[in-house]
Amino acid sequence: MPPVAAARPLTPAQGRPRRALWALCLTQITSWGILYYAFPVLNAEITATTGWSARATTGAFSLALVASALSGIVVGRVIDSRGPRAVMTAGSALGGVSLVVIATAPDPSVFFIGWALAGPAMAATFYQPAFAALTRWWAPDHVRALTVVTLAGGLASTVFAPLTAALAARLGWRDTYLVLSLVLATVTIPAHATALNAPWPAMRPTAEEHGDASGIARSRAFGMLVAALTLSAFAMYAVVVALVPLMVERGFSLKAAALALGLGGAGQTLGRLFYALLARRTGPRLRLAVLMACGGLTTVALAAFPGPYPLAVALSMTTGMIRGNLTLAQATAVTDRWGAAHYGRLSGLLGVIPTAAGAVAPFASAALAGALGGYPHLFALLAAVAAVAALAATRT
Repeated sequence: MPPVAAARPLTPAQGRPRRALWALCLTQITSWGILYYAFPVLNAEITATTGWSARATTGAFSLALVASALSGIVVGRVIDSRGPRAVMTAGSALGGVSLVVIATAPDPSVFFIGWALAGPAMAATFYQPAFAALTRWWAPDHVRALTVVTLAGGLASTVFAPLTAALAARLGWRDTYLVLSLVLATVTIPAHATALNAPWPAMRPTAEEHGDASGIARSRAFGMLVAALTLSAFAMYAVVVALVPLMVERGFSLKAAALALGLGGAGQTLGRLFYALLARRTGPRLRLAVLMACGGLTTVALAAFPGPYPLAVALSMTTGMIRGNLTLAQATAVTDRWGAAHYGRLSGLLGVIPTAAGAVAPFASAALAGALGGYPHLFALLAAVAAVAALAATRT
């Protein structure tokens, strides 16, 4: 399906509040860094000091991701009708509360409750609501704004992973989460409350757009898009989680493997710089299919070539570049195909199953690696999954 024009393009004065754009850059770094990236840094200490199993703690974190996916449907509808200010401010407050519950949890059941609260906070503060806001305010030039925000979001682990580790070394994991809850509240609540106050214009579908959101959600094209993104998300997140054990299994040190993974994150940020050019030169269907196919090629290359180390790093960075572009391809998938009128609701529906697939990928990848006889065989399977995703993308 060829791209359609955005619904009722807005004038710069009405639709491009730069203050909101820079505020969202700051809050994406902070929200992702604290609600998402702090956990992998702290989890080893959590299990060591509490005696709780890693399966239990990572299960609680996965629960948050699933809760985030389900909550995203409601968040999208609210933003479509009322704008992002109230829901993102409330999400910031809920995020701070959830971290206090997590930090003070006396047993795993309360720990699970804390992460169950963190899920809706993620839904209300991560990319999806920010994308919905910028798509409405900046259309039809929203790709540039989305790129800027994702470039900022890519710095979240760079900023908060070392900060979290430094705090944990001095304070322990519980006090670290308490400090981070204060940082989250101090930075994101006032930023969302004061910077997202631009007028929220009503948008009705133009003659070129499809106006029935329910009809779109039930369409074959939408279903194939969900299928493609779900398969791609599973393969992509499994590769991220399994890269380090793959390299360790092949004889590389843990430090070298971790560096390769970190450079893959740098590739993700770098890749996003080229998305606007890619979007101008390709249609949405071809773009998504090619990105997914390239992801499959790099995954099979990781399965096939055990080294040398520079090649593994290059493949990790290339995989990261593709992953960064896929984030933006998903962010623009709705507007590319059906316009911006129902962006919040449709993007919320679009993200539910792919986000759940990403949540189960860590568990499933470890189980599959054992069943298949090692991580190289797992990566070969993941490459096949990515290939099927690319085929599904051609039908969207």
